[in-house]
Amino acid sequence: MSTAHLVVPGTGPVPVTYTDSGSGRPVLLLHGGAGPFSVAGFAALLSAADYRVIVPVHPGFDGTPRPAGLTTMAGLAAVYASLLRELGLTGVCVIGNSIGGWIAAELALTASGMPGSPVSSVVLVDAAGLRVDGAPVPDFFSLTLDKVAELSYFNPDAFRIDPAAMPPERAATMTANRAALLDYAGTGMADPGLRDRLPAISVPVLVVWGAADRMIPVEHGKAYADGIPGAQLRMISDAGHLPQLETPAELLAAVGEFTAVTWQPRQGGPRS
Repeated sequence: MSTAHLVVPGTGPVPVTYTDSGSGRPVLLLHGGAGPFSVAGFAALLSAADYRVIVPVHPGFDGTPRPAGLTTMAGLAAVYASLLRELGLTGVCVIGNSIGGWIAAELALTASGMPGSPVSSVVLVDAAGLRVDGAPVPDFFSLTLDKVAELSYFNPDAFRIDPAAMPPERAATMTANRAALLDYAGTGMADPGLRDRLPAISVPVLVVWGAADRMIPVEHGKAYADGIPGAQLRMISDAGHLPQLETPAELLAAVGEFTAVTWQPRQGGPRS
């Protein structure tokens, strides 16, 4: 783990904990509300597939500090744009799951209006952030862990968590992560104005969705793909809200096909 001490416009000093693994095409991998462990295995797959993978911990998750003024996805997007610049990276593909996808959408919007942005493409994996009529997002904060599994996975039994068997430190981390998630996303997990802003995105975007996702329904994936000019939608039949856990090989293949077309050689700066 490394820590970057950033000074972010509009927020001020922000320490960001992150891992940096592999070499090759640069990827920023953003976790969802489940925390950084939910993307760790996929980060290892990407690293083995000739990507350089930066995985930050959203400030406030896993015991990391969060400045009082950092409470929005747009704010997190600004933090990660600063992190990429601090690392000297360009031509970065941002991959985000759930709220990480929401942050990735904000980064895509920023990159589209900023010449020289470090972000060149985005993959939205079962991304939160939209409000879609007729396809409401459940109130995550009112759900039991068992219900979260039912809504999140194609095969819930493989991922159920028994609270009684959970180590106390893990339970405390989950509680703190839920509090940070609530501060960032609210109970609605959406920005009512985001959908209207999507047409301004001009960087290449791939939308990947687990067909069994009942946490963020498939209609949200279709809304992202329909709202972003040129966006592709790829469905994964045997996955729910977290394809990187249920079908990592299929998600890796989708990312590989996308970046093979969109990645520009000689980009991706040196390690700092």
